[in-house]
Amino acid sequence: MKLLARVACCTLVLIGVILAPVPNAPDPAAAQERVVKIAGVGAMTGVIRGFGINSKAVFDMVTDEINAAGGIKLADGTRAKIVTTFVDERCNAEEGISVVRKLVSEDWLVVIGPTCSNVAEPLFGILQRKVGDAGDSGLQFPIFSDTAIKPGLAKISEWAFRNVPHEPTMYNHLFKWLKEKYPDAKTVYGGVETDFAHSNSNWGTMEAAAKAAGFEVLGVEKWLLADTEFSTQVGKWRRAKPDIIAISSHPFTTCGAIREMKRQAVKPKLLVGLTSTATLETMVACGPEAEGLIIPTGFAPVTPEAKRVAKIVAEKYKGNVDIHSAAVFENMQVLKKVIEASGVEAKSTTVAQDRKRIRDGLAKVKEFDGLLGKVTRLEDRESQKPYVFAVAKTSDWAVLFDPRPR
Repeated sequence: MKLLARVACCTLVLIGVILAPVPNAPDPAAAQERVVKIAGVGAMTGVIRGFGINSKAVFDMVTDEINAAGGIKLADGTRAKIVTTFVDERCNAEEGISVVRKLVSEDWLVVIGPTCSNVAEPLFGILQRKVGDAGDSGLQFPIFSDTAIKPGLAKISEWAFRNVPHEPTMYNHLFKWLKEKYPDAKTVYGGVETDFAHSNSNWGTMEAAAKAAGFEVLGVEKWLLADTEFSTQVGKWRRAKPDIIAISSHPFTTCGAIREMKRQAVKPKLLVGLTSTATLETMVACGPEAEGLIIPTGFAPVTPEAKRVAKIVAEKYKGNVDIHSAAVFENMQVLKKVIEASGVEAKSTTVAQDRKRIRDGLAKVKEFDGLLGKVTRLEDRESQKPYVFAVAKTSDWAVLFDPRPR
């Protein structure tokens, strides 16, 4: 009897173990530590590598700050750290398209970049043009540009967003202001890098703005991004004796041209430059020769937050905050808010959905606080940004005129 009882007891225990409910197996996607993957794409090599280097410095700085403050809150309340990469697009369209296709094939959720307009334009062209168009096989991947500034590029795709100043607005205001401030100035002669999308298109902006303000445009001299010889072009300026010389080129060739101006003793009443040249790189390369150069810019360290960010980036990350890299800080802050508000899950199984959530969230943003003041988002996924007129003074940039509302 005792033996039978023991057998019965053991049998009941075994049956109980077998029939006991088994806990749900952990979801690998949920169990794995989740991160938010944001990629940067910019020019890290070549003549304009300084722009990409500065963008990366700000990218690293703002990522570290967000992560140190707890990261990003996901849909289920989990807090995730940001993981980044920064890829060189070499200011080359084919390279830019290639690196973004690779990022899309992986699990990156969004890109900040690229640096160059001649990369952004064809890159936006491989994105799905209209969201939800089943007949369009373009990439469904959000890109939030900080630097590529040629006007109107975001309209190419509903997956493309930009946070760059509107140059026609700035130059129209600048030339009107110059006409009022310097009524004796009558003529303008231009100079332009013809092989770079931004500088080439911006000469048209400068020319139209000058004419609209009542100036006579005498002509324009041309060169290439890698040129080092400007004697012929400057010689024509010297003979024409314009009141204003307006140079639509980047720091390297701007410095080359104004050094040649000094050599030939060309001294216009006013010198106007390209937005992208309002950088410390210009001051390092040709600060004394650039004295008096006037440029409209979407960044200056004139607010407490702008001063704080510029100081940290310079001291800890060895970069400079300027009209372009400032937007990286702003874009990352916007992305943090969008990701937290749009239900991003950051799981390996939700990459496509998360990309769409970020895109839709960016499209809903109406305004945000930028480093220079309030930034308004427009229906065409562009920004309307505050700006100031900067002037080169003793190898540094100073604010010449601040049109922001008081």
